[in-house]
Amino acid sequence: MPNPVELAQLVFFIRGERVMLDADLAALYGIEARALNQAVKRNRKRFPNDFMFQLSKPESDLLRSQIMVSKADLKTADSSQLVMSSRKHRGRVYRPYAFTEQGVAMLSSVLRSQRAVEVNIAIMRTFVQLRRLMDSNRDLARKIAALEKKYDEQFSEVFAAIKRLIAQPARTRKRIGFHP
Repeated sequence: MPNPVELAQLVFFIRGERVMLDADLAALYGIEARALNQAVKRNRKRFPNDFMFQLSKPESDLLRSQIMVSKADLKTADSSQLVMSSRKHRGRVYRPYAFTEQGVAMLSSVLRSQRAVEVNIAIMRTFVQLRRLMDSNRDLARKIAALEKKYDEQFSEVFAAIKRLIAQPARTRKRIGFHP
């Protein structure tokens, strides 16, 4: 069973949604992507567009370029990362399906194996952890912004004093002593 860190690496941010790709899900469930997609097609009413969508060609190309790994990394990469780069479908490059959190949850009703249940539980926990992490990052960003504002206000007084000192014309002093 994959751990949450491994699963988090399979979650992508596409169209403003955290999604997992069909090939990665199929590898986790221990089935072929073709079999997963056939099960979804048989139950298409359970997968509205906010649960699952097919990537456009530009999205697919961009994702492919991000997933491609160098030969040096091939030794450490797992097979699910490489699936997309080699998939073909009807003579064209296969455009993957992306499943949102709700779509992944719906897969458990379509794929009824014990492994599917276990994988779905692990995936749901990963999505929850990612959501908590994003919320804590938002809180941290708000705190940093508040600190910046507070210190900007304090330093603005210092900068104003420096500007006044710079702006004041230098006093001309009378020279002491003999002047020719």
